[in-house]
Amino acid sequence: MATSQNVFLFSIDLEDVRDNVVNGDTYKDKVVENTVLFLNWLKKHNSRSTFFVVGKIAERYPDLIKQIVDEGHEIACHSYCHYTVNTFNNTTFAEDLDKNLNALHNAGAKNISGFRAPIFSLTEETSSWVYNVLKDMGFTYSSSVLPAKSPLFGWKEFGGKPKRMNNGIIEIPMTVQTIYPLTVPVAGGVYFRVIPKMLLYPKIKQVWKRREPLLSYLHPYDADTKQEKFMHASINSKVLNWLMYYNRKNLFNRLDDVMNMGCSIITYEKYVQEWS
Repeated sequence: MATSQNVFLFSIDLEDVRDNVVNGDTYKDKVVENTVLFLNWLKKHNSRSTFFVVGKIAERYPDLIKQIVDEGHEIACHSYCHYTVNTFNNTTFAEDLDKNLNALHNAGAKNISGFRAPIFSLTEETSSWVYNVLKDMGFTYSSSVLPAKSPLFGWKEFGGKPKRMNNGIIEIPMTVQTIYPLTVPVAGGVYFRVIPKMLLYPKIKQVWKRREPLLSYLHPYDADTKQEKFMHASINSKVLNWLMYYNRKNLFNRLDDVMNMGCSIITYEKYVQEWS
């Protein structure tokens, strides 16, 4: 495999946290404002990244999609309404992807080759038909698998390395590391903010020592230090909900620290081309 060393597959899951919250539209809309913070951070590091975009977001903020494209970043699919894969069958999944693609194309995105399932909901059970639909619709890669046990979705047996599936789709699983007793996506979302640096940074370095890419996913709200307090969707614990807000103020400092470890951010599309 001819990929670069210390590859950082930094990505944004571009969605609106308010969409699945009761009375969510009563809270302040900050999707554009928070996404621009990430765009500015990427610009500071002269880097191009991948944005996995929900179709409804592209319809709601077409100028934001245009800005992302104009600044040289990759646009990929993240479903039309942020529904998990298990809520579809092969027909309805194809319909959802078609709506997702149309929304992105109408906002100015072109040459879309990647997909990420909401909540990493692609499992061994749904893989029997999901990859065929992706192939039929012209996708070349997916980053939809959490290769660990999870209360929601997980495919522990998949393993931690990218694989070419039987129909040719390349699956790039999320990076997980064990911080006893849990195996978690260390560079993703709330985990990246919550795990103490003395544990987090050595785990990140271990990934590169194995010559594997470090996959990271963040959301616009991960950078929002002034977000109004509400219970996030699918969270019934006040403690877990508190963690959703924890340490957002240090997010970009942590990202800077990762960059200072000597890595390069590339798009998923470019990584797939090199991997192939």
